[in-house]
Amino acid sequence: MQQLSKPTALLFLTAAAMPISFGICQALLNNFAIEQVHFTGIEMGILQSIREVPGFQAFTAIFLLLIFKEQTLLIVALLVTGIGTAITGFFPTAMGLYCSTVLMSIGFHYFETVHQSLSLQWFEKEQAAYNLGKLIAVGAFTGLIAYGMVFLALQILTLEMKRIYLFGGSITIIMAIGAWILFPHFPSRIEQHKKIVIRKRYSLYYALTFMGGARRQIFVVFAGFLMVEKFALSASDMALLFLINGVLSMIFAPKIGKLIQHLGERKALTIEYIGLIGIFLCYAFVDNVLIACLLYIADYLIFSMAIAQKTYFQKIAHPKDIAPTAAVAFSINHTAAVILPALYGLLWMTSPAAVFISGAVMATISLGLARLVPKTPQPGQEIIIR
Repeated sequence: MQQLSKPTALLFLTAAAMPISFGICQALLNNFAIEQVHFTGIEMGILQSIREVPGFQAFTAIFLLLIFKEQTLLIVALLVTGIGTAITGFFPTAMGLYCSTVLMSIGFHYFETVHQSLSLQWFEKEQAAYNLGKLIAVGAFTGLIAYGMVFLALQILTLEMKRIYLFGGSITIIMAIGAWILFPHFPSRIEQHKKIVIRKRYSLYYALTFMGGARRQIFVVFAGFLMVEKFALSASDMALLFLINGVLSMIFAPKIGKLIQHLGERKALTIEYIGLIGIFLCYAFVDNVLIACLLYIADYLIFSMAIAQKTYFQKIAHPKDIAPTAAVAFSINHTAAVILPALYGLLWMTSPAAVFISGAVMATISLGLARLVPKTPQPGQEIIIR
């Protein structure tokens, strides 16, 4: 079998493989946890905190790179994600769901760390935002397949959730094996540092990453939980909602990438955070299921604007710092993620609105940080204070 020769083709194949498992987990998790494992908001918060521990430990990818090449670690992480997904439905207990989720999360977070690093190394700066948008679109397309499979399996074939988990995880496993067989090892353009790198001049990037991780948890954990608990959406309803999100993301993510290239990171991040403030405030008080669904769709779509954070870092970074800083950034991103879900799970029992109001506060802080990004970021011009 002839091997493929372009490293960007590997990026797109693996970007397509991950959402098969992740999309199925995302579409089924709330209903599986509530209907079969009988979770309340407290257990859900604990689950999400445990799930984010591997993300907090993403900096350890640097030490794994002393043993593995980045490309090898990428494929192994994808394989682990598939295995974690495949076994989830066979353990419908609290401890079983905790363990399978952690396994899937280990693979997912190492994959995302290395995939981001290789993307910033292999994509040229001038086209990075657009190409990152295309990666999102590819992931959205295969995410559509995952959500469509869930909807079809539940509504038409009436399959058990454990069979859907098994099928989705198996597809990711097969694609990971395919990536190993089809692609040769690509040499690094620039040898990366094999140690933890923390630099003062990246401080604004670290701050944006931290705040992004904090607010992301509110969407990932509690926006979906709101749809199921308050508005009683079924698993097939959630799959349909994710299906709509995937279609819009597939269409608009590359366009958003081009928009970021045109506007620059500062304006793009400003638009993102102003939008998030409005969305979170509306979440806090929404009582209409249609409006809640529209908010959920808008919230998902605006995630694509986070490309601007990555291209901002790419423009200010020393080329040798990309891999270690990507790992450190993932750990920073998940620092709040380890703590907040469990705390918010308790707050949710008292006031769901307060959870979303705090998200608006976080988005306001992020807006202030975005205004510190220079119009033309580059080494030596990482921050502007007026």
